[in-house]
Amino acid sequence: VRLLSMETIPYSKGSLMELDLLRVRDLAVVFPTADGIVRAVNSLSFSIRGGETVGLVGESGCGKSVTALSILGLVPPPGRILGGEVRFRGMDLLRARSHELQRIRGAKIAMIFQDPMSSLNPVMPVGKQISEALEAHLGFSRARAQERTVELLSSVGIPDARERASSLPHEFSGGMRQRVMIAMALSCRPDLLLADEPTTALDMTVQAEILDLVRDLRDEQGLAILWITHDLSVIAELAESVLVMYAGYIVEEAPIDALFTNPQHPYTSGLLESLPNLENGEEGELHYIPGSPPDPIHLPPGCPFHPRCQHALGRCRQENPRLQTIAPGQRVACWVAAQEAHL
Repeated sequence: VRLLSMETIPYSKGSLMELDLLRVRDLAVVFPTADGIVRAVNSLSFSIRGGETVGLVGESGCGKSVTALSILGLVPPPGRILGGEVRFRGMDLLRARSHELQRIRGAKIAMIFQDPMSSLNPVMPVGKQISEALEAHLGFSRARAQERTVELLSSVGIPDARERASSLPHEFSGGMRQRVMIAMALSCRPDLLLADEPTTALDMTVQAEILDLVRDLRDEQGLAILWITHDLSVIAELAESVLVMYAGYIVEEAPIDALFTNPQHPYTSGLLESLPNLENGEEGELHYIPGSPPDPIHLPPGCPFHPRCQHALGRCRQENPRLQTIAPGQRVACWVAAQEAHL
């Protein structure tokens, strides 16, 4: 994850791994309600290179899913994108025309949701749902799309793929439905995959299988991934770098090793301490972050985390910190960390 600049970067397939595939800058998303304006995403900036896996972590309600939906221009009403840029291969998707977005969704940027039953058509065979995407985006004939669908279902571990292609979503287990969603998402060989907590509802064994599958497919296809989760243990298995989100803000960015060995933001430290710790086969003490996330309609002055922070300074209660570089590739929005680093 890198500091961003405003220039448009030209794209060429051969240089994909050297360039930022996606650049988000100063993204702001709000939801008007009867009680006030919910500020779901606040001044969000990050980038993803071709072939890179970036984790986006934080508690429920912090703005992770809204971020992914914003990239595709799918923020549900009455939500609206207040400002910022979302550049994919240099094109600002927030200002793209509807037909341009239609060409990109599914074909170049695909998304996997947490609950496949809410994304799959319950009365249409899964194979037809995949083949229709191939016909629409790639111009495949019906026969070719059907054959490719069988190949895709087989590639994600669906047994008897030809027969199961005619099954309805409810005839699959949760793990198998998620495999169908992965096959659908990767059917057009997108450059970027947005995965919104796709393993949260699965048991640990199935979750591990899905993570292995995604890793293999990523390595085979050179796929870039934004993996959204509240579970840092999942990110440790998959991502190369991490964005930590709180109250709609990015509060820390770091390579995966640095985040786990040297977290800089108190919220990141709290998330890591909250992970189950099993030593010698016995459960260790369970830690938690005291307090609750702030009301997004009435965010506190200063740093939004300061009411829950045991290290808050006077400045933390008055001024919201900006992201500052603490170490190579690692940035944090924290006055305490900045003071300790003498910034």
